[in-house]
Amino acid sequence: MPEKILSNTFIVPAPVEAVYEHLIRPENYIGLSPLVVAVEDVQDGSYVAVERFRALGLKYDNRIRVALLGTPGKAVWGEVDSPGGVRMAYRFDLTATDEGTRVDDELRLRTPFGLMAFASGQARKVQLARAGILADRLR
Repeated sequence: MPEKILSNTFIVPAPVEAVYEHLIRPENYIGLSPLVVAVEDVQDGSYVAVERFRALGLKYDNRIRVALLGTPGKAVWGEVDSPGGVRMAYRFDLTATDEGTRVDDELRLRTPFGLMAFASGQARKVQLARAGILADRLR
């Protein structure tokens, strides 16, 4: 399966503990990823995120199982299991800075042949948007 790593580093003007608490709660991913419109089936360490895609006037809700784990004040990570064989491991490493918290956001994407361009394009858009949304939420 092809693999691609997407990285982004950004600053959130809030303490590490506040950033961690926001990222470890499944309900906070609604809108944090512009595609996620709902969270369902929250369990200890996982949840189902509903991603909404629109194309040609049609809407498609993609339900993905998301593992959500963390080390308080240090990192949040997990894996996403999406229909169609798309798999993604993600990690947010958190470091205190004078400006707040540096977030090192890494996505490790694996897809069946032929899906990488679409999946990585969508993942990159979400990754870049998440930086601004998270900073705005915790300002």
